[in-house]
Amino acid sequence: MPTARIFQRPKNAMQSGRANTDRWQLEFEPSEPKRPDPLTGWAGSGDTRDQIRLLFPTAEAAIAHCERQGWDHVLVPAPEKTLKLQAYADNFR
Repeated sequence: MPTARIFQRPKNAMQSGRANTDRWQLEFEPSEPKRPDPLTGWAGSGDTRDQIRLLFPTAEAAIAHCERQGWDHVLVPAPEKTLKLQAYADNFR
C-alpha cells in the first residue's frame, strides 16, 4: 500500500507572490532510498511514484481521492500565516 502525504505548498522564498499556495499537493512517501548512479553520480531509485504530484483545491478532495484509490494517507497541517506589519519609518529609528 503506498502512503501518500497531503500538504499545502509553502510560499516561494525567492518571490513575493503567493501563487498556488492555496492548493493542496499529494506526494508519495519513497519506498526505497535514493542511491548514486555509478556512471553519472546522480541520485536516483527505481521508485517511479516519486515523480507523481497531484494538486487538489481542498484537503478534503485529496483525502477523498486517497480513499477511493485505497491509499494510506498522512495529512500535514498547513502552517499558520503570520503578517509582519512594519512601517517604512522603522528603518530610521
